[in-house]
Amino acid sequence: MLIAKEKRHSNIAEYVLYMWHIEDLLRAFQFDIDMVKQKVIDGFKADTDTTKAITDWYESLIHMMHSENLIQKGHLQLVKNNVSEMDELHLDLLQASDHADYLKMYFNAKSNIDGFRAKSNNPESTDIQVCLEGLYSLLLLKMSGKEISQATMDAMNSFSQLLALFSQKFILWEEGKLDL
Repeated sequence: MLIAKEKRHSNIAEYVLYMWHIEDLLRAFQFDIDMVKQKVIDGFKADTDTTKAITDWYESLIHMMHSENLIQKGHLQLVKNNVSEMDELHLDLLQASDHADYLKMYFNAKSNIDGFRAKSNNPESTDIQVCLEGLYSLLLLKMSGKEISQATMDAMNSFSQLLALFSQKFILWEEGKLDL
């Protein structure tokens, strides 16, 4: 909860990746809140009120994942809504003539986006989804100790750079400070 809240306000891409990780973590713990408390919540070493708020947050996520039938796979609607907002802003930025920095970063990543999309199970994924899915796949590969080629690292670096700039613009957009 604490990390998610901070990431949601500071970097929308990191927030989405973090929430995907939390969804997978809850699945790995078989939605057992006692295991979540033992393996995650207790690690915060927070005061009683904060610990209760964190526990309530995880219990809420577990409830939402059950009610949205996300037991095996999929993402919470609240996270998908954020990705949809990101997609809309991305398209607006591509159309805006005064965001040359974004266009340049996008075209640096475009061939990697197209390549990853072609290899994915979802060829209809948007550019933002492809970048997020690529970076999440990289995280999973690193966590499992798999070797990662330099070409893959270069592609993921282009995704990371694009999403970093995008996240800066997203914050400005949410604050009403981005001219489109």
